[in-house]
Amino acid sequence: MTDPIRPIRPTDDAARQIARTLLHDARFAALAVVLTDGAPMVTRVAFGLSHAGAPLTLVSDLAAHTQALRANPACSLLIGEPGPKGDPLTHPRLTLQARARFLRKGAEGYDDLAAQYLRDHPKAKLYIGFADFSFALFSPSAGHLNGGFGKAFRLTPADMALPG
Repeated sequence: MTDPIRPIRPTDDAARQIARTLLHDARFAALAVVLTDGAPMVTRVAFGLSHAGAPLTLVSDLAAHTQALRANPACSLLIGEPGPKGDPLTHPRLTLQARARFLRKGAEGYDDLAAQYLRDHPKAKLYIGFADFSFALFSPSAGHLNGGFGKAFRLTPADMALPG
């Protein structure tokens, strides 16, 4: 009997570098959550990394995805966008499986995080101080990198240089 084709390649330094570059360069991502009624939902969010390298976004309590994350912190983030030319499926993208936690204004480290976030997302200055906004920080448990056609890898947080 022959072995089935295994599409996942062994993780190598090139895959690690692609994932790290995607994380570092991303300014937005697709966030997938499970709503309180059990239905899946995907939304686009602004994206950044904390000083410690943790993925994060700024969210409003009024948003359905924030309410979903508060009820069930399990989520997924898709990072990487197609380039201006070619087949979109040939461009690298990274999916993170993660859990969210929240950091509100007044919490230790919030002001430093806000200053850093505003350097990458200056338009957030318009709403970052609103009472219903907080940071969602994501603790990834795994990464799934599609580095282009035929280049699939599973990554650990350490592979992606993310806090464990």
